[in-house]
Amino acid sequence: MLPHQGALRQVMRPTPPDNPDFALSADSGVSAALPDDVRRFLVTSVSSIPYLEALLLLRSQPETRWPVRQVAQRLYVSDKTAQELLAELEAAGVVENSLPDAPQFRYQPASEELRQMLDDLAEVYAHHLVEVTHLIHSKAEKRDKQDKRAQKFADAFRWRKDA
Repeated sequence: MLPHQGALRQVMRPTPPDNPDFALSADSGVSAALPDDVRRFLVTSVSSIPYLEALLLLRSQPETRWPVRQVAQRLYVSDKTAQELLAELEAAGVVENSLPDAPQFRYQPASEELRQMLDDLAEVYAHHLVEVTHLIHSKAEKRDKQDKRAQKFADAFRWRKDA
């Protein structure tokens, strides 16, 4: 190891802040300053990074009415994907569709508690992007593994002509 590598490793090592919510992520083994309520919200309510990015985009300009195409362009996703994300956000009570004939979505949390949670999430994401994205990705990886195990189990009962 070169002399400067040890110093770099020391600089990059996260140190616990003076915060009681500082916790070690059991999923990743990486230290993360994620408050428990935000971590819980991420695990239970945020399905993907594009979902989170769509939420934060609309939150960043709450008075703006966003057409599906504009959201798609800003997130670098297809119109279909943007429509699906916005439908999920609407079902979750995060946004409202102001014009059903020509869908335009606006940030409008269904409750003050949800608005506060989304504000907290935005603050945490701004300062702990890596930890948040890692948590969301690790959740998706676990879901994929469970889906594969379930499919393998189901395949064991499949009737085959050659059997």
